[in-house]
Amino acid sequence: MFAMNITNTRSSFINDLDSGFTHLPFNKSYYVIHKPYNFALEKRYSFIHGVHKLWVFSNDKSFRPESPTKPRSELSVNGHVYSTSVWQFEADVFVPHGTSGVSLMQVFGGSPQATTLMIRVYDGSLYYYRSKVIFNHIYNKWFRLNVIHDVGNNNVKIYINGDLKFEGRGRGGTEHYFECGVYAQDEDSPCMESRWKNVNIYKKSN
Repeated sequence: MFAMNITNTRSSFINDLDSGFTHLPFNKSYYVIHKPYNFALEKRYSFIHGVHKLWVFSNDKSFRPESPTKPRSELSVNGHVYSTSVWQFEADVFVPHGTSGVSLMQVFGGSPQATTLMIRVYDGSLYYYRSKVIFNHIYNKWFRLNVIHDVGNNNVKIYINGDLKFEGRGRGGTEHYFECGVYAQDEDSPCMESRWKNVNIYKKSN
């Protein structure tokens, strides 16, 4: 088991990415947890000392019996569904060594695709989907992730530790919400795990 330093590291970042945003409530009433349907929640999720720990195995079942998707253990923030304005997801993330072939975070909602943005891990690097490396050497250390989705301008931005690492177009869609955890993709490792703390949701102030 890896030691977890849960000190809030936000003060070390230069950029104030939350300026001009309104901080929205985030608690159990604003998210649900997707996990393999045949397991109890505590078999794939824990929340201890402010840290959400989510894990899944490549041979696990999907989150619903009828779903053809790969296994996942995710926080689905469906209490904040949006279709307009500028929204931001913020959290500190920890990925243990060996986790690979997995989506860590996504902006759900797209057309014709299911998502507008997906951040994946392959062999210790963060990717925008499978096409672009965002950040290297992520294993076994906390880093700060900020994702900003400007619906009206069809724009998404990914920041790591306060630095802009990716900017690109969204993928359409009429309704969106954030999800984080582990969701198996291609070339998934036998076990996939991520940990999250200081999760915040923001909306651009009028």
